Amino acid sequence: MQSTITDEPLRSTETLVQDISDAIAREIGQQKFRIWFKNSARLSLIDGYLKVGVPNLFIANWVESHFARDIARAATAVAGRGVKVTFSIDPDLAGRQKRTELDSQAGSVNAAALRRGPKVAKSAADGNALRLTLETFVVGASNELAFNAARAVVNEERSPFNPLFIHGGYGVGKTHLLQGLCNAVRLRRPQTQWLYLSAEEFSNQFVLALKTKKLEAFRRRMRQTDLLAIDDIHFLAGKPSIQEEFLHTFNSISLVAKQVVLVSDAHPKMIGELSEKLVNRFVSGMVVKIDSPDLKTRMEICRQYADTIAAGTFGGRRGRSEPAPSVPDSVIKFIAENLRSNVRELEGALLKLIAFASLQDEKITLAMAHEVLSEHLARTDPIVHISDIESTVATYFGITPANIHSAKKDRTVALARHFSMYLTRKHTRMSSSEIGRFMGGKNHATVLLACQKIEDLVQRNAEVNWTGPTGNRIARAAAILAQLEQSVAS
Repeated sequence: MQSTITDEPLRSTETLVQDISDAIAREIGQQKFRIWFKNSARLSLIDGYLKVGVPNLFIANWVESHFARDIARAATAVAGRGVKVTFSIDPDLAGRQKRTELDSQAGSVNAAALRRGPKVAKSAADGNALRLTLETFVVGASNELAFNAARAVVNEERSPFNPLFIHGGYGVGKTHLLQGLCNAVRLRRPQTQWLYLSAEEFSNQFVLALKTKKLEAFRRRMRQTDLLAIDDIHFLAGKPSIQEEFLHTFNSISLVAKQVVLVSDAHPKMIGELSEKLVNRFVSGMVVKIDSPDLKTRMEICRQYADTIAAGTFGGRRGRSEPAPSVPDSVIKFIAENLRSNVRELEGALLKLIAFASLQDEKITLAMAHEVLSEHLARTDPIVHISDIESTVATYFGITPANIHSAKKDRTVALARHFSMYLTRKHTRMSSSEIGRFMGGKNHATVLLACQKIEDLVQRNAEVNWTGPTGNRIARAAAILAQLEQSVAS
């Protein structure tokens, strides 16, 4: 990283800039730092401003949109005070004609990614199996339709469900089903060329291919496939250029009747800042939702996970390796009844209980479960889903849930979006980042600001006005919140 030093003693400012550079590397990771900063950015510290010079507009836009908060956080931590970050085109960097270390590193990273990246199955005997399988996927009323649709894709070379779009809340088994589908295709039809990757990986590989002028190789690899499986497709929200590239990839695969399977946190029409062309493509096939598991399914998940743990060993109190303690049905039922939101929560509680019993060299009992998991259960939120919150708020303000996910900023939509974020933060265990991503690709700072605005309105019991289907409406903030919470809870 090159440094421009101004207005402070040379050594202290140079050290400060270097410390900021090191802090940025820790924030974003060494690989991303080498690609985007090492020889492609120049830091200048002037009058409390950290200026980031880059060679061209493309890199400026990318670095600002992906790393601005990380840079500001690193600079503030090192300087001990707020540091404002600005971005500009540096003529010296822009004027370089020869290949830099950045290009070399980006090329090697891209080559490595193209070698190892998404899984490509050549034969059923190769080592490219993914971790999760359909055999370990617990089927219940909440996911049966999605499971059967995945089975149809596995069993038929040209399934009627193309694309297959699976959506649902976090921790309900979407990724498990997607990986299981890929593994089943790998075994059933060894000749099938398939790719499994996340939308973020697709984006990163596209950018690297663009930077290293290997776009054609990237496109051939993505498009000459029999099955393309993309996880977290909602990651493309708000990224128009990458959406355009994915649209062409999607069209190329669909035109030759090859299969596309996509997974998202939300229905295509509920993903904000997603192009209409992509939404239309996604809903042209089978769109199916996975709901939170019911009691019977949760119990079966617990049993299966307990059996998986039992197959291994735990270190007991005396340090020896022993079989994991068995979990009685009464404890399985207790956990399933009290932890109802997602699979990860169930697995975490079970693991904690089994580990405790193993370390104490005791059998697992219902009393032990009450004691060990008491704090965990006390923090468990009521069963309120973000989709219920959005539907309730949208109905109250006379709009649609899709408006909440959109980029619209008029008073009514903004107010509904803020109340939705506030209620979701209060009544679910979703983080601010997860809420923002779900509601149209907003960042966590937007969610926090929305929550603060609603808290302020409620504390002051301020008058709120908006435009509903019947015209202008006025109500007190506290009354609005009380009515929304009553509707959500009912």
